[in-house]
Amino acid sequence: MISVGVRRVHVLAWRDLDDPDAGGSEVHADEFMRRWAAAGLDITQRTSAAIGQPSAATRNGYRVIRRGSRYSVFPRAVGSELIRHMGPFDALVEVWNGVPWMSPVWCRKPRIAFLHHVHGPMWDQLLPTPLAGIGRALEARLAPPFYRRTLTLTPSEATRLDLLGLGFRPDRVIAVNNGVDRQFQPGGQRSDLPLVVCVARLAPVKRQDELIEAAVIARRRVPDLRLVIVGDGPLRPSLEARVAAHGAEEWITLAGRLTHAELVAVYQRAWLVSSASLAEGWGLTITEAAACGTPAVATDVSGHRSSIVDGVTGVLSPLDRLGDTIADVLLDNDRRAGLAAAALARARTLTWDASARGILAALHAQVRRRHPG
Repeated sequence: MISVGVRRVHVLAWRDLDDPDAGGSEVHADEFMRRWAAAGLDITQRTSAAIGQPSAATRNGYRVIRRGSRYSVFPRAVGSELIRHMGPFDALVEVWNGVPWMSPVWCRKPRIAFLHHVHGPMWDQLLPTPLAGIGRALEARLAPPFYRRTLTLTPSEATRLDLLGLGFRPDRVIAVNNGVDRQFQPGGQRSDLPLVVCVARLAPVKRQDELIEAAVIARRRVPDLRLVIVGDGPLRPSLEARVAAHGAEEWITLAGRLTHAELVAVYQRAWLVSSASLAEGWGLTITEAAACGTPAVATDVSGHRSSIVDGVTGVLSPLDRLGDTIADVLLDNDRRAGLAAAALARARTLTWDASARGILAALHAQVRRRHPG
């Protein structure tokens, strides 16, 4: 897997896997970095500081440096690279998560960018109005011209099309699918009662409040429905209040964070996995559930269109129809079984080994472009 001419790779990312706010992007970075490290590459990841974590550590064979706030990490990391404070490197991977690192301006080494999704409407959920407008302008108008020559990777064809809509060049954007951890697999027993599971950070962009409303609607037709929401985050108090307002404490559970084994077991017991998210890069929890033989009903947004083959491995729905769509699938055993079988078959084609090789091949192409022959 080692890329010719590359031994030391720096990876710039907003957060790292041990950050309390870590999500799919951080899982993705860990999956390819651990494989590159195992293959003999010297990997250093630079991120913002994480609560309760040391400023420097080694994890899964690669080095992690955590310094700076959520905002100061960008100028601090760029400054560190310019003065070689983190040591020399042969190539750079920029993980663009909303705010770009502007590597085309200052990095003269072979490099690639990985962009999970275009934030678009998410900015209004993430930042106050004036700052949201700045973030939107930076992502959609100010930064893209600098990246037109940069080989940019995404986890899905849907995000690739979004980037082309922002002016990225078609020949410089490629999709490399995410993988699924092998620990996610069928097993155990399905719940006796119709069980819907949602797994995501409890944050406004994930819209678990809307999922609760959808579940209330679905339960009018499926009276023994149960909903389990896995994850933690700032939205938890308001979600608890919403559950209480519906008098739904007996059938809606906010499970908090689960261990890996507990998460697998929840997927295996569920009849459906669901998401009301406003935007996703891929929808990693959708394919994790699929690998356990559990189909999905989720909002019809960009990332979900990649993790779900509509009508085959799950069902995409407009938000205002989500509750009825959940009920439709729960009440149709034959349809649900067909979706589950197709979801499992597709999940088995998605591996992190293939994903890591695809990203490295893109980086190698940049090395060869810089040093032909």
